Amino acid sequence: MRTPFRAAALAAAVALAAGCSSGDDWSRPHASPTAVGTLGAGFTDPSAPPTPEATVTPRPGSWNGVHPPKGYRVVLVTAGDDRPTRTLVAAVKGWAETEHVDLRTVVAEHPADLLPSVTKSLEMGPDLVVSAGNDLIDPLATVTPHHLSQQFLVVGAELAEPTHNVTSVDWSGASFRGEGLGMSSTYDPASFTEARCAAAIRAGAAAVLNDLTGIVVWLDNH
Repeated sequence: MRTPFRAAALAAAVALAAGCSSGDDWSRPHASPTAVGTLGAGFTDPSAPPTPEATVTPRPGSWNGVHPPKGYRVVLVTAGDDRPTRTLVAAVKGWAETEHVDLRTVVAEHPADLLPSVTKSLEMGPDLVVSAGNDLIDPLATVTPHHLSQQFLVVGAELAEPTHNVTSVDWSGASFRGEGLGMSSTYDPASFTEARCAAAIRAGAAAVLNDLTGIVVWLDNH
């Protein structure tokens, strides 16, 4: 027989567990995310919106006024332990913490994990999938055309033929486009500075939140 105290304690424990799990449950109904704030002058030309696969060179800081809504659901998919990838990952995690983004991370530790990692990120039901690491480009090129309702953001690399749901942020020294394809600039690991990687995730997220997708955001002037 339960005493009133034990019954109350059990009820409190169940309520606490339910409260903790509900905050992590992405299966619950979720409003379509909208940007908080607006883009500054010089991000794009409002009179001539970028066409699909276009490259835009926004004015430095023109994305600073845009923030994701609190609880924005993002999955970071990452592969590789090289310094550029580590810097990108740190930038994404720092942005997520500052902006109160609900971030989850999927790490592809082996070559055989690359495609399954991208697939896993989709199954989680995020608002945005962010990729960091050149090894993910070919798997993304395979998957993204078949999931056009899912937004993807590639930082520090790009897809050779992106669909409208894939946005990339690049600069001279980055711009890997996949195995066997040339790069639009010479790869330079030193170009992946903390400041540039931080700008990349903020500029890219600002573009996605403003429906400027399927383009390359070029940060050479940052």
